[in-house]
Amino acid sequence: MAASLAFEGVTKRYDSTRALAGIDLAIEPGSFVALVGASGSGKSTLLKTINRLVEPTEGRVLLDGQDVAASDPTAMRRTTGYVFQRIGLFPHMSVAENIAIGPRLVGEKLGEDRIGELLSLVDLDPAMAGRLPEELSGGQQQRVGVARALAGNPSLLLMDEPFGALDPVTRDALGTRVRDLHEKLDLTTIMVTHDMAEALILADRVLVMDGGRIVADETPQALSRGKGGEVAQELVAVPRHQAEKLKGLEG
Repeated sequence: MAASLAFEGVTKRYDSTRALAGIDLAIEPGSFVALVGASGSGKSTLLKTINRLVEPTEGRVLLDGQDVAASDPTAMRRTTGYVFQRIGLFPHMSVAENIAIGPRLVGEKLGEDRIGELLSLVDLDPAMAGRLPEELSGGQQQRVGVARALAGNPSLLLMDEPFGALDPVTRDALGTRVRDLHEKLDLTTIMVTHDMAEALILADRVLVMDGGRIVADETPQALSRGKGGEVAQELVAVPRHQAEKLKGLEG
């Protein structure tokens, strides 16, 4: 069952810098939410308060009504899928060992069939289970990263710039696959991206951040119609301008 999330006055300070400025937000179960904004806007910091990689200075994060600060971090991360920005596979471990690392940390063992099932979910051949990460392409490595995030049967999937290091074709294909898995596995998915086009295509709700605040909270359709304010529309203008240039080439 998909998870619900709530942020109540979530603030994060680093000395004199305020990375998050009192975030109040509710995310419904089954949502696919994109966090978009310029570098330093607070989007990755906000994401990391969910799985306690960042502890708020003030406020709290609620997962299914429970304060995440009261949960055991290891157990909570076991059931919350997390896809890293830079893939983050252990180079000395096989694909199978990388996928199984989360369950192993809490004393569980993934069988060969389950690992094969997870690889199939991300469109990889189960025979790749014995390979090392260096034997895979960047896109294949990130697919393994997604499989690892799904190994604990999570209800919540967190992704921090998951496709940023991939070529455009691989990025598009993996984004589509993740969206399909979101539906198939009944997930709540939160994705950080700097790419507004990606957010508009994959998400059903887009949160635009600026200066540690959420300055727009809109559907992709509303953003494409000009809603959300100046900061949001500056981001929407980039893919719109690119689309216009392509159309001009066709003419």
